[in-house]
Amino acid sequence: MFFARLRKDIAAAKANDPAARNKFEIFLTYSGVHALSAHRVAQFFYKIKLKLLARMISQHSKRRTGIEIHPAAKIAPGVFIDHGMGVVIGETAEVGTGTVIYQGVTLGGTGKQTGKRHPTIGENCVISAGAKVLGNIVVGDGAKVGAGAVVLKDVPAYATVVGVPARIVRINGEKADLVPEKCDPTMREIAALRERVRELEERVRKLTEQEEE
Repeated sequence: MFFARLRKDIAAAKANDPAARNKFEIFLTYSGVHALSAHRVAQFFYKIKLKLLARMISQHSKRRTGIEIHPAAKIAPGVFIDHGMGVVIGETAEVGTGTVIYQGVTLGGTGKQTGKRHPTIGENCVISAGAKVLGNIVVGDGAKVGAGAVVLKDVPAYATVVGVPARIVRINGEKADLVPEKCDPTMREIAALRERVRELEERVRKLTEQEEE
């Protein structure tokens, strides 16, 4: 089981990193693959109630790779952590197969809640560098989180979100309308300006038609 998952991790790295020359090089040098392997060992000990040993393994892996994964986090085989320095994955986080996570990503909580308090990431997602996905939220299959985004709400499948806080800009590859939130005066102002531009463009169009007539 361990080696089957390791092979899937290596295959994911090979598929997603154009700089990867061969699987042997990935096995020897990729910190993301090393961190995931250490996590699976730590998780084994965590499940059999040797939690201190599990945490020691995870902390040793953190010092070696710069990637901190809680032993209880659920990470499917075939996940690729690219570069990985500064990645933090919390205790109740879940990550689906095929997902790519870049450096500086946090899958964290928002306070001192108990129970499920970390995000669930679907399959084949992309979590870009520096993104923070916080709280018990769901990022749907195939979704993309932009660099530096702070995600505090559920993300639909195959959506692209950017910004602080993150907002949907594309769904299924098509541009989404920018909808202002009640508590965000900046977005309300941007939406009002866009509406004003539409009105002015319509006036210009009508004036141009009148002149031509």
